[in-house]
Amino acid sequence: MIFCLIGLAIVGMLVSLFISFYVYDLSNLYEFHPLGNLNQKKVLNINAGFDEVSQILTEKFSMIDLKICDFYDPNEHTEVSIKRARQKYPAMPGTILAKTNNIPFPDQTFDKVICIFSAHEIRNMNQRIEFLNELKRVIRISGEVIITEHLRDIPNFLAYNIGFLHFYSKNSWFNCFHKAGLFLEREVKVNPFISTFILRSNGK
Repeated sequence: MIFCLIGLAIVGMLVSLFISFYVYDLSNLYEFHPLGNLNQKKVLNINAGFDEVSQILTEKFSMIDLKICDFYDPNEHTEVSIKRARQKYPAMPGTILAKTNNIPFPDQTFDKVICIFSAHEIRNMNQRIEFLNELKRVIRISGEVIITEHLRDIPNFLAYNIGFLHFYSKNSWFNCFHKAGLFLEREVKVNPFISTFILRSNGK
């Protein structure tokens, strides 16, 4: 019995590693197709302590006007993986420290605000809504908020077992979007394990 359990654990770990390799290395995730053409756009990229995106964006879009914010707070964001990533991959030069309820830019500054695998690190729902309200505040009338996340759904359960509990369901995200006054323009499935939500202000 013990060997069977050990074997199942090893198989589960190998499956998770393979799926992670597929999601982050084999798929077109970092082609950023849902973002559109960001050249000559004023863009804010927001991370939660680990910025895996900004360097790629500046290489892909040579004429992007990119600002970077990091809302990592070691007292609230206690994931060991984030601490390790911060040590291995320092923040890009010019990164601005922010609070989830205070993005330090004036109203209607950006054409697009991007949060890739960062917003779920805000574990309190009310704080997530406050954060989304801030994102709505700093986008222009015609601007977009772009949230990319794993979801708490069957594909991610099969991929990550109980680790999928670290993510939020689609309904939970939709509830936060609604309460923050953002409406869903479209959802793009980058691959079976990742959703990108394209959001706009509803004017409220």
